[in-house]
Amino acid sequence: MKTASTPTHCPYCALQCGMNLSPSPQGGVEVQERADFPVNRGALCGKGRTAPAVLSSSVRLTSPLVRSGGTLVPATWDEALDRIVEGLGAARAAHGPDACGVFGGGGLTNEKAYTLGKFARVVLGTSQIDYNGRFCMSSAAAAGTKAFGLDRGLPFPLEDIPKTGCVILVGSNLAETMPPSLRFFNELRENGGTLIVVDPRRTKTAEQADLHLAPRPGTDLALALGLLHLVVAEGRVDEEYVKGRTVGWEDARAAAMAHWPEYVERITGVSVPQLREAVRLFCEPEAAMVLTARGPEQQSKGTDTVSAWINLCLATGRAGRPLSGYGCLTGQGNGQGGREHGQKADQLPGYRKLTDPAARAHVAEVWGVDPDSLPGPGRSAYELLDALGTDIRALLLMGSNPVVSAPRAAHVEERVKSLDFLAVCDVVLSETAALADVVLPVTQWAEESGTTTNLEGRVLLRRRAISPPEGVRSDLEVMHELAARLGVEKGFPTDPEEVFEELRRASAGGPADYSGITYRRLAEENGVFWPCPAPPRDAEGAGLDVPPDAPVRDDETAVAHPGTPRIFLDRFATEDGRARFVTVTHRAIAEEPDDEYPVLLTTGRVVAQYQSGAQTRRVDELNAAAPGPFVELHPRLAARLGASEGDPVAVVSRRGRAVAPARITTGIRPDTVFMPFHWPGEGRANTLTNPALDPTSRMPEFKACAVRLEAVEG
Repeated sequence: MKTASTPTHCPYCALQCGMNLSPSPQGGVEVQERADFPVNRGALCGKGRTAPAVLSSSVRLTSPLVRSGGTLVPATWDEALDRIVEGLGAARAAHGPDACGVFGGGGLTNEKAYTLGKFARVVLGTSQIDYNGRFCMSSAAAAGTKAFGLDRGLPFPLEDIPKTGCVILVGSNLAETMPPSLRFFNELRENGGTLIVVDPRRTKTAEQADLHLAPRPGTDLALALGLLHLVVAEGRVDEEYVKGRTVGWEDARAAAMAHWPEYVERITGVSVPQLREAVRLFCEPEAAMVLTARGPEQQSKGTDTVSAWINLCLATGRAGRPLSGYGCLTGQGNGQGGREHGQKADQLPGYRKLTDPAARAHVAEVWGVDPDSLPGPGRSAYELLDALGTDIRALLLMGSNPVVSAPRAAHVEERVKSLDFLAVCDVVLSETAALADVVLPVTQWAEESGTTTNLEGRVLLRRRAISPPEGVRSDLEVMHELAARLGVEKGFPTDPEEVFEELRRASAGGPADYSGITYRRLAEENGVFWPCPAPPRDAEGAGLDVPPDAPVRDDETAVAHPGTPRIFLDRFATEDGRARFVTVTHRAIAEEPDDEYPVLLTTGRVVAQYQSGAQTRRVDELNAAAPGPFVELHPRLAARLGASEGDPVAVVSRRGRAVAPARITTGIRPDTVFMPFHWPGEGRANTLTNPALDPTSRMPEFKACAVRLEAVEG
């Protein structure tokens, strides 16, 4: 173990908070403050402070496991790897390459995500690869690409938030999901700015707001259109900006004018005076922002909903200007970078489109393969999971736990069980790993180096602080060994910096260009914002592109690109440099309440747990703070049910039944119940959720479905 402090980043959410790791007197490492990192300035939530607990051999996997006689038993690495090759090979031989599926995770480093996409397409030859980041911000990504020509979660750094005049925060409970970020919003208010929170619950974040709008779940689209209607009716459109920097306004304007305030009030439950006050607060300052999160995005109309909020920014001149803009608050640790470099079904490294012949040719040259050998786009995440055991017979899964995190989770669990073969690489024995034929124990954040890209588009370097336990290998080593056993002996290095050098070449010239970023720069700077193209290669610093097969490294005679903290200030990433209004209209959620299922369910997170809870549920301090699931409901709804605080309540949808204790609060709408989704078993919230998909982003409708409540005896 190193004796000096190691600067690195938290393994959890997309803030990627800076921290220092130092040797602990009890062994292992302990977290210390790292005040120099601008995102969190030393602050950490409970998850970050306790992250080293999961490094303990007492809670994590330290040996490969193989299924024997229906039970997972320890095995050697050679035995486990050979079993994976046998399982994947049998599926390919019997049913073709697409019988092999690959499912990744938004917590994988850029190097792992890049290699996983390459492994699927080059070694297995399968198109069937996607990742759980599809469930995170795919709707915002699709809407941002439509409007701006490029998706980067935040087009500006978090430090700009306190300097703007107003922020509309839509469907995000930052006080619990990203606590260190709340200081930016507190500073906004201290500076005289205002915060508007849109959420059907009066969350800890909503309590900090100057104005809280509590729409009925699934009506955020109507709400945004109603605000835009008022912007037009009150003469608040920035006509000069619209004319000079956008296209498509007239059609978008006409669609918004069909959503008059009283109509929107009936749909959303947000009063007309509140709508008018929101428009006033948003439009009066010189600068303002709209930030969305999972609330409006995890809907079967999530792309249109985000487009409506972007339209509000464009009509008021609040995009592509200093201290103004639309941004998405990415959730997972590497949700941004994870989708930029190839583990998403339709993308190649550098955010290139898999269907673009030039993109295929560029990446194929870096990989040393024929462009025609690369498969086309495959299924999105839920569609891939739904095909398990039918079209897809074998699955390699890294860094995800869909048995808990996927919608209609009981069905997904059955599909996983129906596979001919399942291999899982994970740190712990998750609920999904427990169903596998082979489980491989892999290194985690403090035991390996690698890069991540946070919600700002800031590329960061995680540094190895300690050695992993004996018997544990990295995901890169796993893919190297599997590739060699499957006949591809070159092209899958185990050194993360070597992988990153190749990633730089593959991304060069793409929308997410990392070619000017190096490990050396990342070690010396507090991250580098993409796009960051490589410098020219000649001594005069002019005119030479980086060829795909050339080593991309710092040139002492060339000036390094500084990175791009703020994009779109001069032009948008469209062909003509103008942003696009997207014409959208309100439509209902996929499953409205009725007599049989009269209540709406919405889901979310709590501060002490993370995602499916596979890691945080193994930390005593976090379990003490959040020991299990619950059902949050209004006193009027509880009275009709005859339920008191703590009573078990059954929540039933068309897909299944979950039971958890009642938590009664006036902070939720009377027509809505809330459940956190971190737990498996009887209280698994995603047993209930609806897999209805957004037609563009293929995002499931996690945030709104029809349920009924039942009292549970005992």
